[in-house]
Amino acid sequence: MPLTHTKELFAKALKGKYALGAFNVNNMELLQAIVEACEEEKAPVMLQISKGARQYANPVYLKKLIEAAVSLSNIPIAVHLDHGDSFELCKECIDEGFTSVMIDGSHLPFEKNAEVCKKVVDYAHKHNCVVEGELGMLVGAQHDDGEEGGGYSKGGVYTHPDEAVQFVKATGVDSLAVAIGNSHGAYKFKGQQHLDLNRLKAIKKALLDAGMGDYPLVLHGASSVPKELVQEINKYGGKLGEDTAGVPEADIEVARRGGCTKVNIDTDLRLAFTAAIRKVLFESPKEFDPRKYLSPARVKVKELVRHKVKNVLCCAGHAFDCPYGHAAAWALAGSIPGFYNFDSGTLSVYPLTHGSHEQATL
Repeated sequence: MPLTHTKELFAKALKGKYALGAFNVNNMELLQAIVEACEEEKAPVMLQISKGARQYANPVYLKKLIEAAVSLSNIPIAVHLDHGDSFELCKECIDEGFTSVMIDGSHLPFEKNAEVCKKVVDYAHKHNCVVEGELGMLVGAQHDDGEEGGGYSKGGVYTHPDEAVQFVKATGVDSLAVAIGNSHGAYKFKGQQHLDLNRLKAIKKALLDAGMGDYPLVLHGASSVPKELVQEINKYGGKLGEDTAGVPEADIEVARRGGCTKVNIDTDLRLAFTAAIRKVLFESPKEFDPRKYLSPARVKVKELVRHKVKNVLCCAGHAFDCPYGHAAAWALAGSIPGFYNFDSGTLSVYPLTHGSHEQATL
């Protein structure tokens, strides 16, 4: 099955009142776990690749892994750049065939953030790519922990509804990541802190009142940091602090119902992966075959993803809301070069190439 355009996934999620799971991919086992879980639950999925993942795994390796996953899968899959920190990185990913990119200028003053975002939007829209912006600064690790120069914000600046309207109008950005008390990393909250769901509702209403319709909002830093995973890691030799805490899943469910169309999940995947590996190596200290500890790690992540898409995001069962594979889908497949193209009536895999894209007809 070809890649599905992010715009199409957003439209269906808004109509179906569910949230898309946007899961970060760094290696083969994580990718397999995510796609297999969503396949079994019949859930659409967004595969996210960060700058750190590209540095760690090499874009060519990641590209080929995703091509394999897409060719073996029957569910709608989109590919998204997570936390792009420059126009150049966003352009590179657009040219490689990503269906959407995020430009993160949230650490910049409002005017500069809008300026950088609009530059990316102008280029992306010419190449039929969707852009996500961010307004407001999350507490915690602002970028991938594995990235050189990744920053940590102790403060955090919440998104203001009026500024959200101004930002979307000024940039033409397709979706907006908002700061409503969410944060990156495993140490999100202390005590019983919750998301500011009233702020989310106000942002959504302000955009609607401004004539922007049912505008897609994005929730970053949405891992719940399950206590059982933290305890399992520590049981088998880990040293995670007792103050690890995440976003309550009940809050995410309310955010979904309140208009969050895309929910980013990364930390929970890392915790599940690490917990399984630690358990195997602790119980079998003589083990040195990577397959023996990576396989349980893959299973653990798969179980977590199945839970998220079924019980939290409620996107399970929505993969085939509308038939894919008819004329419109074939036209869309041919419009996203680099991953798939249409050749003499057959679906063929093509290597990614840098260059201009044809305009898709959605």
